[in-house]
Amino acid sequence: MAILLPLTLGLVYIFLWLRKVGSREPGLPPGPPTLPLLGNLHIFPKEFAHYKFTEWARTYGGIYSLKVGPGTAIVLTDAAAVKELMDKRSGSTADRPPMHIVDVVTGGFHMVSRYSESWRTLRRTAHTILTPQAAMKHVPIQAAEASQLLHDILCRPEGFYTHIRRFSSSVILSVLYGKRAPRYETRETTAFFEVQHDWEELMEPGSTPPIDLIPILKYIPERWAKWKQDCTKVRKMQRRLYFGLLDEMKERVGRGEENGCFMEEILMREVELGVNREMAGYLGGVLIEGGSDTTSSYLQSLIMALVAYPDAQRKAQEEMDRVVGSHRMPTLDDLEEMPYIRAMIMETHRFRPVAPMLIPHCALNDEEYNGFIIPHGCTIFVNIWGIFHDPELYDDPENFIPERYLLSENGTKPGISGSDLRPNLPFGAGRRICPGMHLAQNTININAMNFVWAFNFTADTDAQGNPILLNTFDYQKGLLTGPRPFKCKITPRSVEKAEIIEHEFLEAADTFSKFEFGLSGEDKEFVMRSRVRR
Repeated sequence: MAILLPLTLGLVYIFLWLRKVGSREPGLPPGPPTLPLLGNLHIFPKEFAHYKFTEWARTYGGIYSLKVGPGTAIVLTDAAAVKELMDKRSGSTADRPPMHIVDVVTGGFHMVSRYSESWRTLRRTAHTILTPQAAMKHVPIQAAEASQLLHDILCRPEGFYTHIRRFSSSVILSVLYGKRAPRYETRETTAFFEVQHDWEELMEPGSTPPIDLIPILKYIPERWAKWKQDCTKVRKMQRRLYFGLLDEMKERVGRGEENGCFMEEILMREVELGVNREMAGYLGGVLIEGGSDTTSSYLQSLIMALVAYPDAQRKAQEEMDRVVGSHRMPTLDDLEEMPYIRAMIMETHRFRPVAPMLIPHCALNDEEYNGFIIPHGCTIFVNIWGIFHDPELYDDPENFIPERYLLSENGTKPGISGSDLRPNLPFGAGRRICPGMHLAQNTININAMNFVWAFNFTADTDAQGNPILLNTFDYQKGLLTGPRPFKCKITPRSVEKAEIIEHEFLEAADTFSKFEFGLSGEDKEFVMRSRVRR
């Protein structure tokens, strides 16, 4: 009897405690109804989470909570809340939630890892070298690669989707490692897009079991856990690519063949910066991820919008013709005189943000906002998609309308200030904002102008010659997302412009030669063949 009573009391305590698991604690923002133990886990979206999160925001408000088992997630779909909590209080919200997947794959050296001394070192290093002034140093190779992109599209327009991928990959490889990719089939480019697809799917919210909430799942044998097999595969592929590039660059520097790339500076200053080989390898890898896949997705979305909204394309071309004309290609300096094209660039960020949910943050301390508790350790989702498609902020948010940014600085409806909507919001928030955003925006600006100047983008046609309507929601799943391959017709706007494109591409050969190291035989043959005037 003496043993039975404590045992009974213990069981009652456990039962009462378990009943609370999954319940929404007092003080949390509202959210969908919960179930015992599960909370909202049973309705947590496994893909394209931004759609469901936005639907819930319209019901529960711009700040609401989800219970994921015993854990708490806060979803921000309100620009003012993002500005206050993620920017002004970034010291409290700069952490990442536990990401066992990231730690398994990268050993904790990825910049999406948790707030730590290693993360601070990597972040400080990136910000030290990727300044706006330093980004301008790389404009020559960006412009040269952009001239090849135009040339590739001119010669084989049906391959525009992979031409863009080659371009974005080659730019970031040149900037980081001083080595370009003249073809999409260049080994480093194909290797990157193969591993990046798998990596993004692994990190998408809901795509793997809730390992961080139920730690015992870590101990399931790999043969019974596909996610573990995927982690092993991605880790091997990443290390082969990232550290292979690093070692190749070191060998080139050892031969006295420097060309001023980013990782050369890291190598020269590694003691000063406190960066070891593991950190350097993953720093370069993170920047490849941030500068290659995201840029190509943005440019593919831009082309999709130009096809789907021909009036916007026509207005952009009229402005381009007025400012630049037909006898030369545009330059970055021209953009200042092109308000409509600047609006088009901003509208593409809004219409189809590359990172619709950003990467989740985590609260380092308890915070209070508008009477709600943001508890220490909670996951914070910044629902960029929901903000940029909020009908309270934007007229007709589901359509591509660059004019909105001519009517108001932030594209918002008349009478709505939009002062909380900073222009670089698509690049992240607080201390986790993308360190390479200046480099990326230069790339976007150059190509947006080039596309409008050079080509007409029109819908593909069926066998009867009828235009095929594009599905502007046909996007790949993943933490970062871009359009699935789609078809359209791309034609040069004039014979003169086609000739200028070919001339500019051939003139870029001297710039390219500074970055053409370690090319395969097939790459060398392609380079020689492509630089013969037609």
